[in-house]
Amino acid sequence: MSGAREFAQIPPLQDLVGRALRGEVTVSGLERLRGGTKKGVYRLELAQGSSVIAYVWGAAENFWPQDMCSSPDPDSDPFAHADGVDLFVGASQALESLGVRSPRVHLVERAHPELNADVAIAEDVRGSTLEEHLAHGDPDLVGRVLGRLGEALAAMAVPVQTGVGKVSRPLLHDRSCESVVLDRALVDVAEGARRRPELARVAPRLERRLGEFFDRVEARPEHGVIHGELGPDHVLVDEGENPVLIDIEGLMYFDAEWEHTFLRLRFGDLYEHLERPGLDPARMDLYMLAHHLSLVAGPLRLLEGDYPDRQEMLDIVEYHLGRALAHA
Repeated sequence: MSGAREFAQIPPLQDLVGRALRGEVTVSGLERLRGGTKKGVYRLELAQGSSVIAYVWGAAENFWPQDMCSSPDPDSDPFAHADGVDLFVGASQALESLGVRSPRVHLVERAHPELNADVAIAEDVRGSTLEEHLAHGDPDLVGRVLGRLGEALAAMAVPVQTGVGKVSRPLLHDRSCESVVLDRALVDVAEGARRRPELARVAPRLERRLGEFFDRVEARPEHGVIHGELGPDHVLVDEGENPVLIDIEGLMYFDAEWEHTFLRLRFGDLYEHLERPGLDPARMDLYMLAHHLSLVAGPLRLLEGDYPDRQEMLDIVEYHLGRALAHA
């Protein structure tokens, strides 16, 4: 995207907030929260003393290069770019049906004419992220939150669907989770190899290793729900010490092992609080290597745009490149 990005301002959001809260309210302050790569997240302070969150999906809010934001057929690719208000609303409804907390949605406005974007007005969970609690908080509180997060993950993992895919899109009934992961991992090897010579030198060996892991996986008929990128930065902690899942657009019916390999990467030693019995070691091996490859290729794609926190992405690439090369 060329030129300066024009982020949302208060006037177009004022009317939306009034309609969302069904009353006369005044938006007295706006803060664009850090971290989003596909949507803008704004805290709107109200003169009445409360606040809400506005999620904004539009071209100015998406830092991914445009040719990497779309799949030729997103309905056929469970890992297609997880972006858009429909995915957000569908994920919110699916989590609510499972008793899993995410910010309550007050109002959805598609194709807002002034913002040239889709917008959702939602509850502002003012608590810190679990990541912030891990860094600075009370270990006993962290233990309680992790225990409740483990309960939420167990509820999500109950097998309910024979199909695979995003909760708001048509499901695939002719593909297995492991075949979807293998195909994506092979693409990530190829794309990473085009950008990093170290990966190019060992790409054939990594492709063989992925195939070996894939051959060990046995068929599975049903799947539960996974978040897809559930790190401690995607969990808020509310006033009741309940975990609240955010960045939920990637919610899909898929193997729990895909979630748990990512959890193991993100939570480190604390993963023991979230581990559950019955996970398939063969899937864990395949999915862990696939995650490492994705976390090389994905950030490298993002860095071809104008994403501002470049060193953060480079650090992710270097770490996961090292882990991927160790499998070669």
